[in-house]
Amino acid sequence: MKRRSFIQSVPVVVGGVTVNAYGSSPMLSAMTSALYETDRVLVIVQLSGGNDGLNTLIPLDQYAALSLKTVRENVVVQESKVLPLAGTGGKTGLNPGLTGFQKLWDEGRMSIIQSVGYPKFSYSHFRATDIWMTGADSNEVLNSGISGRYLAYEYPNYPVGFPNSTMPDPLAIRIGGNVGLGLQNNGVNMGISINNTKDLLNLTGSVFKDPANTATYIGKELAYIREVQRQTDKFGDAVELAASKGKNLSTLYPKAAANGAPAELGQALGNALSIVAKLISGGLKTRVYWVSTGGFDTHATQVNAADHSQGAHTNLLKGVGDAIYAFMDDVKLLGLGDRVAGLTFSEFGRRIVSNASGGTDHGAAQPMFVFGAKVNPGILGVNPTIDPASTANSNLPMQYDFRSVYGSILQDWFCVPDTDIDSVMLKNFQKLKIMQDGNCIPTSVHDHNAAAGENLVYAYPNPFVDRTKIKFESKGGHTMVQIIDNQGTVIDTLVDTYLAPGKYDISCDLEMVPTGIYYVRLQNEQIQQVKSMLKVRG
Repeated sequence: MKRRSFIQSVPVVVGGVTVNAYGSSPMLSAMTSALYETDRVLVIVQLSGGNDGLNTLIPLDQYAALSLKTVRENVVVQESKVLPLAGTGGKTGLNPGLTGFQKLWDEGRMSIIQSVGYPKFSYSHFRATDIWMTGADSNEVLNSGISGRYLAYEYPNYPVGFPNSTMPDPLAIRIGGNVGLGLQNNGVNMGISINNTKDLLNLTGSVFKDPANTATYIGKELAYIREVQRQTDKFGDAVELAASKGKNLSTLYPKAAANGAPAELGQALGNALSIVAKLISGGLKTRVYWVSTGGFDTHATQVNAADHSQGAHTNLLKGVGDAIYAFMDDVKLLGLGDRVAGLTFSEFGRRIVSNASGGTDHGAAQPMFVFGAKVNPGILGVNPTIDPASTANSNLPMQYDFRSVYGSILQDWFCVPDTDIDSVMLKNFQKLKIMQDGNCIPTSVHDHNAAAGENLVYAYPNPFVDRTKIKFESKGGHTMVQIIDNQGTVIDTLVDTYLAPGKYDISCDLEMVPTGIYYVRLQNEQIQQVKSMLKVRG
């Protein structure tokens, strides 16, 4: 089993009964209080299955075509039940389940981007999800996620020397699932996974007393796995401490089952988002939170046949809208509203024409919703035009590339400068005004983060034309230095031997490969570090 597969298969649930020294230090609290107040948080809400955008954000000016028997008559929401969006002249509305989104819209805390996609769609759940997570073109495979690359840019030395006084907390947290490709950077998990904040896992002094034989392949892998688990345990203490200090103030979260009453729609998603709010309020410096909810693969019985404003899809959307609105209410009450933004995405939309089973099949473009006090409220783009002659193969054309959405948020929320954004997005994409101006934190914060941990490998010069030097430090023992392309393929191994402790440099000749982003990877016993390098035209 590959390392990435093994790591993903291990349920990394965190917590512990000890208190991490980083989190309990009064001196550290004083040093980092300013960062807590100014740093930005992004919450990614994944709608798994492929959401029907046309029954989510409804183009009322196209209702005559949508309601045709040959188009969507058996699933389209009744026009009178659609929630109108103020300021659109009655042309656009929301599914009746999305009362939470309508409130966010009315409060000026919602930005909607119409018909988001990419040039050539995949209709496979797995491949389409990978594309949305990594920012790949449909004909390429990337071994790193957009969020993972951003976090590697912000904290280039991670995971070596982490946690530390600059970053005592996880860079990212996935709640209720494994750390997926979106939060990885060339085999390195840039975050941790939790189910809740009270899972007891305290590894200190209790396991791993037998030394791993790093002279063997199995021993090297075992040493690496143990190091990941030890690091996770340290981060777990920080999570548990933040949860003990944090709180929730909103009473709007969907309620769990109790006294014979079933759980309210969106309860699981609301619970995950309530954990996010509690951890932020408890002082955790985590940049990215990832939550998800499923059930959106609505091939059949998408609506109630007698009332299309009710049914499976409306229930799913109600759960999403209510959970996100409760979360936004919570962060506002906690005084965190200016620091938190979020977005929704699904791996694809659905076809224009519904099927005979009262559902919709895998499609293309879909709307994205970005929420927060600092978004530019409104709609980017126009309602899609619905051709009355649409067929079972008809799809909504793309208006905006999804990578433009991610890249614009990275630039205007996390303040990645123009000179660096291409190293994260890998290509140049259209800039969109999704976030308000003036959100950027001081550049000194990024400089401080970039210096955190141990810098064990880097390229110099970088960028370079054909050749560069790889400078690295070995702690002693087996050491490997590899060059990797942006699809995760090792194109050269510069070092693969046993070295004495010390600092080294070696020439790297990439004259025969195309310009673009590459990575240098150092593996030294249980340590590994990956850094980006950019080949440019001379």
